[in-house]
Amino acid sequence: MFFQIFRDERLAMLHRLVDLALEEDGRDLTSEALFPPTSLLHASIVAKEDTLVAGLPLAAIVLSRMGCTDPGVTLLAADGDAVERGREVARILGPAPILLKAERVIMNFICHLSGVANATRRFVQAVEGTGVRVLDTRKTTPGHRYLEKYAVRMGGGHNHRANLEEMLMLKDNHIDQAGSITEAVRRVRAAYAVCPPLEVECRTLDHVREAVPLAPERIMLDNMPPETAAKALALIPPHIESEISGNVTLSTIRTLAELRPTCISTGAITHSAVVADFSMRLTQTHRGDS
Repeated sequence: MFFQIFRDERLAMLHRLVDLALEEDGRDLTSEALFPPTSLLHASIVAKEDTLVAGLPLAAIVLSRMGCTDPGVTLLAADGDAVERGREVARILGPAPILLKAERVIMNFICHLSGVANATRRFVQAVEGTGVRVLDTRKTTPGHRYLEKYAVRMGGGHNHRANLEEMLMLKDNHIDQAGSITEAVRRVRAAYAVCPPLEVECRTLDHVREAVPLAPERIMLDNMPPETAAKALALIPPHIESEISGNVTLSTIRTLAELRPTCISTGAITHSAVVADFSMRLTQTHRGDS
């Protein structure tokens, strides 16, 4: 799935992100002083806790961006796998100076993305049996959005819009500026010959009553108490998707899911995910010529 998502423009963006991560580290003067370019290292990436794994293909991408034309990466697990503590998930063979510089960049990606997958899995498990989809949001680390949304999918979640073009969302500021939900919908639909899918954010029951006849693809119930959200959901017909959002936590999502919206979105699975614990163990195989 990784390279189904990361291709063309998204792959180019990922390459720029990896390049920036390598650039901000500067030269690895320590490794350059201690290891000749021909010295090789074996590396083993090992889980130090029971965890989902996400981001393993980035190991080869990081090495290739450093000039390794044939990165010696063997994946021993697949993204989305649940692995036990002590499980080896990847092996790498490469030039010592390159591998030592790449180590922290590779591990930062894998640990963070696996943490996002773990956080997502907990939310998905909390709504199990309700049929409600758990969605991410745009509350992502700048530059890392597509990676984090990929990790959400590895945790069993679903993606909300990836960017401002994929779906149009009329939020409170847009509606207040236009004067009403009706006028805001009219303007955006008039602006595009083919209007992208449209979601309307509603803060009150009156907002929902106004939005329903306009037939947007989805209506979001923003920060509504459960009792108000239940009344709002009763107003939304089946052909319009419903979304509950706003201050959704692991302790509240089950109650909200039992109201049976189409989906529930939460930024917590990306902005508050705790990194997973992996380590990279390195062993020297050949010093080479100095």
